[in-house]
Parts: sequence; C-alpha cells; structure tokens
Amino acid sequence: MAFGIKRDELEHWKQGVIDGKISFLTHYWVDDRFPGCSTVTKVGCCDLEKLVSWGRQYGLQPEWLDLRGDYPHFDLFGERQRAILRQEGQLEQLNKLQNKKA
Repeated sequence: MAFGIKRDELEHWKQGVIDGKISFLTHYWVDDRFPGCSTVTKVGCCDLEKLVSWGRQYGLQPEWLDLRGDYPHFDLFGERQRAILRQEGQLEQLNKLQNKKA
C-alpha cells in the first residue's frame, strides 16, 4: 500500500519517466514481504536502455525492473535506497518523509 505523496508529485514523476529522464519518487509503503521498510523509492525512465544502464552502476539487475504499466521503474528500499539516494543527491525526498514522522 502506497501513501504519503501528493498528486502533483506523482504527475511530475510520471512526466519525467515519459520524457525519458531518470525520475525519483519516494513515498511511504507497507508490504509484509519487506518487514522493517516503511518507504520505497521508484526510479523510473521509459528509455529502458538508459534505466538499465543507470541501475547497473548500483548493482541493480535488469530482471528487477517493474515493467507493469506505462512507467518502467526499479523499486528501492532499505539501506540500498538510502545509499543510492545519497549518491544521487536525492535525500530530500527521504528526509521529507522522515521529518513528517516526528
């Protein structure tokens, strides 16, 4: 279950994906398959070669891509999520959610 994002944030991410940009969207997420994880970052791009190449630098495998629907993306969570967001200069997304908890 996803929550904690605004419609305009989602639309901005979708447009970035459609435009062929590497786009990040972080939101709260609850899934019993991943205990201890309360957020997920979707990293999407409709240019699959570009997205696979981007993921490869972080050890992400092409078979991990979520190709359902119109917005291909990797799902990042846990320590890998934090590490990649840090390296990409995208920590404000994760920090925004953590600050709301307080």
